[in-house]
Amino acid sequence: QVQLVETGGGLVQAGGSLRLSCVMSGRTTSYPMAWFRQAPGKERDFVAGLGWTATNPTYANSVKGRFTISRDNSKKALYLEMNGLRPDDTAVYYCGAASKLSTSRHGMSYWGQGTVVTVSS
Repeated sequence: QVQLVETGGGLVQAGGSLRLSCVMSGRTTSYPMAWFRQAPGKERDFVAGLGWTATNPTYANSVKGRFTISRDNSKKALYLEMNGLRPDDTAVYYCGAASKLSTSRHGMSYWGQGTVVTVSS
């Protein structure tokens, strides 16, 4: 089993920044990892993903140029640096892991409990 724990969410004004962290524990392997988000009443959508070698990150069009995904394999951690936050970024942000990188929530094998990001206008 793999456990994922996200931290770093909070309340921020539009234009502000937050940094989310996700730490992996348990039967950890060289899994690709990704961030997803789910706004109230909406489906869980892909935000950004990164393979084990941390090359060729993938981003949703809505966050390109504003968000940066990174990882530190020595700490078994995944990060999401979010800048230029907008009210429509408000959501619960989830960290996911799977044996193969996927932009679909159905492709993730493991999930964290989520961390809430609220952006006020």
